[in-house]
Amino acid sequence: MSLFDKAIAAVTPPESQQKRDEARAKATAAAEPGDWLSLVLDQHRQLESSFAAVKSASDPASRTAALKKLGVILTGHAIAEEAVLYPGLAQAGEKGHAEMGYTEQVAVKMQMAALETLGPMSSDFLDKLEHIRGAVAHHMFEEEGTWFLELKQKAPADVQARLTQRFQEEFDRYIGDDAAGGAMREARSWDDARPPA
Repeated sequence: MSLFDKAIAAVTPPESQQKRDEARAKATAAAEPGDWLSLVLDQHRQLESSFAAVKSASDPASRTAALKKLGVILTGHAIAEEAVLYPGLAQAGEKGHAEMGYTEQVAVKMQMAALETLGPMSSDFLDKLEHIRGAVAHHMFEEEGTWFLELKQKAPADVQARLTQRFQEEFDRYIGDDAAGGAMREARSWDDARPPA
């Protein structure tokens, strides 16, 4: 474990599974079908499954493929939170939670980039994967147990509706079926618009 990993682990000691389950139950009770909080919870479950898939992969190719899938879901989820929910938290008077959310997600993105440089079947890879999984689990615990419950309580109904729409838009923009095709179309139209060299 690197010095950075040890520092993060010291700052974010793991909660018990019971505490995580209690936080998830509170968030689930506060969510409404199809609202932003239910979307967040669905994505959190998807992330948990994706971490397990990476860990359980039995060969380098399948582990690398599972890691890429995890990276797409993790990044799409983070982008949607950073573009929509953290600004919503700040506007609801929870700027400290918003800033902590940004900070934690940057750290995870940096660690995911470092993970990609390790041999997928190495013990170093599995150690770093577990560290990242633990950091993400702690982050989800904070969101489900406190941060997003406060946003749910403080934001009026019209803001809740806007958060739902925008959160889904941002997530779909990154990981939706059209995301890659849309980026390619934009690149082609840019190339078409440039004068010949």
